[in-house]
Amino acid sequence: MKREQILEQIKASGVIAVIRGASCDEGVRSSRACIAGGVDVIEVTYTMPGASEVISSLVKEYGDKVIVGAGTVLDPETARAAMLAGAQFIVAPSFNAETIKLCNRYCVLCIPGIGTATELQQALEAGAGLVKLFPGDVYKPSGLKALKGPFPQADIMPTGGVSADNVQDWFKAGAAAVGAGSFLTAGAKRGDYEEVARTAHAFIDKVKQIRGGAR
Repeated sequence: MKREQILEQIKASGVIAVIRGASCDEGVRSSRACIAGGVDVIEVTYTMPGASEVISSLVKEYGDKVIVGAGTVLDPETARAAMLAGAQFIVAPSFNAETIKLCNRYCVLCIPGIGTATELQQALEAGAGLVKLFPGDVYKPSGLKALKGPFPQADIMPTGGVSADNVQDWFKAGAAAVGAGSFLTAGAKRGDYEEVARTAHAFIDKVKQIRGGAR
């Protein structure tokens, strides 16, 4: 898929599952469980050992059925490694102009992290079609709503602290999508991947209801 199609699919899906783990195996199994629960956009974070291998494995296993990207990408070198592994989008916790430049060079969607109006404007001017409000639990839905005031054109995705208890507030505040990590994958820490799948399924259903029906 082209960059614009990836962006539209993320916004249509409404949820990116943020996958962290202590091992490559945990990352793959957590991703599979989220996918089984109905999530079709996966962000594999580079804080996890073997992140490139996880990305490559998921891309081979699911093909076009699931969009697989890379998260916690701090620099262009990591972004390029993720692309070569098959990542279809790049997510960063912070704003790094060189990473966005590298992604634009290869026509790969980059979602930089922002926390201020200045960073949001810089990201938009650098060509970011979607930005990540991080950490979400610090800014809260009221922070997102405040940013949308002067930047109504910006598509913003909160990540960090997003759960079933507050996801409605995030979308009401203007979120284009949400990134959910520990809330979805908590069961993986106990080796209970069925719980991960159940949690993902319930979360996806709730997001659909909030946004007015099926995708």
